[in-house]
Amino acid sequence: MPGPSMFHPQRRARRGAALTLVFAGVLATGAAAGSWSPEGGDGRKAPETRAAPRTAARPADRAVARDERPGDGTGAPVDRTEVEAAAARAVEDGKSGTEAAAEVVGRSGDRWSAVYSAREYEGLERALNGTYIGVGLSARRAAGDRTEIDSVRPGSPADRAGLRSGDRLLSVDGTPVDGRPVTEVVARLRGDTTAWPGPGTPVRIRVERAGRSWERTLYRERLATESVTVERLAGDGAAGAAAVRIKVGSFTRGTGEQVRAAAAEALPGEGILLDLRGNSGGLVDEAVTAASAFLDGGLVATYDVHGSQRALEARTGGATALPLVVLVDGGTMSAAELLAGALQDRGRAVVVGSRTFGKGSVQMPSRLADGSVAELTVGHYRTPAGRVVDGRGIAPDLLVRGDAEERGRTVLSGLGGGS
Repeated sequence: MPGPSMFHPQRRARRGAALTLVFAGVLATGAAAGSWSPEGGDGRKAPETRAAPRTAARPADRAVARDERPGDGTGAPVDRTEVEAAAARAVEDGKSGTEAAAEVVGRSGDRWSAVYSAREYEGLERALNGTYIGVGLSARRAAGDRTEIDSVRPGSPADRAGLRSGDRLLSVDGTPVDGRPVTEVVARLRGDTTAWPGPGTPVRIRVERAGRSWERTLYRERLATESVTVERLAGDGAAGAAAVRIKVGSFTRGTGEQVRAAAAEALPGEGILLDLRGNSGGLVDEAVTAASAFLDGGLVATYDVHGSQRALEARTGGATALPLVVLVDGGTMSAAELLAGALQDRGRAVVVGSRTFGKGSVQMPSRLADGSVAELTVGHYRTPAGRVVDGRGIAPDLLVRGDAEERGRTVLSGLGGGS
């Protein structure tokens, strides 16, 4: 079973608990813990002491929480023994251990602790491998308890059906979705309520746009996440410095090495724009590997587990001479915040954009009597300078409310990036 994790603020269909990944956090395409249904992964359950810190990634069909804000508070710590005992008693009585555990977690007020069914947790693990089964859309809660489509993956079943960001989602397989938790809606889209939610299975949805509604039947597919995209930007004076733009959408397995490879391809005179805007987090180890692309060893972050301090260190040999700007916003979470904070504290990068989300607590998993998993908060992450991330986020060196990328390229010019 995986070890400490950082989970994102997406909440799960409330069995009394907020289901989130430290952010790690989310994708159903995954934005909330338990909101993914990715394909892949071995579902291994390693001992907690051997597991690495994790946050969550963002596959498609995810739930996007728009109402969460830093500083909401984590409530009282959740007693693992109490959660495990509640689940065990429920199972003995022929009831749901998952629901009983979630009720205990929900009473605590800790929005980062969560309880997942065995199936949900397995799906979460698989999502971190970078593939998932779904229709390629993410959902968000809108005004009036409405559910809207947040984004649509290009080339996905949702895209081919003509769905767009902003479309209102009315029902899934005949079940109205207004007022329902977004993660529950996402679970229906993924097929978690069916016996076999595999590729090729249908899901019937009704959507509304500009006052007109219609139905479409989508067929789930095995989709791959693209956590890293690389683009070379030419410098022309007006646009700023020549740069390699490395966009990291989430930290799934292999993301760190992809960032290292992209940084290694930068040409003399080019700077690097490391774009972490909208990055929901993911695997902490992958964020540390990404930091190693720009550092020559040293501290990336520290975290505590029940008061015991641990350190995360970068590998040596990173490209320390390349001008580097990190782009962030309010959607930069968890592992992405650790990376931005490390590069900022170490004096390696200029951080441009707006304050990040502020998710920096550590969760550890416990297997319950019915096979479900409780992810309970046990500590917090800090940047190399000892700054607390949780509830505070990372403040940029340069606050930008407009085009952060344009300002970032201007900053790169001042750092010695080519033009």
